[in-house]
Amino acid sequence: MQGVIEDALANLPGHHGTVNAAGRTDAGVHALAMVAHFDTTSAIPDERLRLAINAHLPRDVVVLAVETVAPGFEAQFHCLYRRYLYRLRVVRDDPRRLAIDRHRVLPVFRRVDTAAMRAATVHLLGRHDFAAFATQETRTTERELYLCDLREEAGELRLHVAADGFLRNMVRTIVGTLLWVGKGKLAPDDVADVLASRDRKRAGHNVGPQGLYFVEAGYEPWDERASEQRVALLLR
Repeated sequence: MQGVIEDALANLPGHHGTVNAAGRTDAGVHALAMVAHFDTTSAIPDERLRLAINAHLPRDVVVLAVETVAPGFEAQFHCLYRRYLYRLRVVRDDPRRLAIDRHRVLPVFRRVDTAAMRAATVHLLGRHDFAAFATQETRTTERELYLCDLREEAGELRLHVAADGFLRNMVRTIVGTLLWVGKGKLAPDDVADVLASRDRKRAGHNVGPQGLYFVEAGYEPWDERASEQRVALLLR
């Protein structure tokens, strides 16, 4: 995303600085509403600038809004929380499988116990050391999860998760661990022991990136109701 937007800006009048996003996504991960900032000398009004940037972007990237902000605004460092969505679809009885959505949803080829998976999510809420759910992480591994909710929506299983920050592969490992619970490899209460162990080998595998979506960067303290309203508009 950063590179293609910078390439688009290079076609417009004025001098434009580096595009800095609120977060980084691995290859294959999607973003529905990534926030980014850049400095510019352009005098083009915000809405016209949005249209001008989009005219030079590839079809799989689009700028939803442009807003002039205070000079010291930092998309990454001023962000108070981030929210992700992970999409799964049980395809055991679907003859079409995922021919169309194979790069958008993780296929699950057996039925899972969704009630057990929901029960397991409770153990992840709050502030914990998530070392067991991180891959090759060099930063501190303590994070606070504000939301960890598995829902049945639009014929899919969708994990909604928000936190004050995420570790490398943390969401994908949480999903992999919940799938172990859904398949009976772990009991819901076992997730608390995995968390306390700080041992990556005890948690589930990293599921594929195709089902993961960055959906919100929050610049006000966490408010679940307000976040739900914003994300609902994105998922219409």
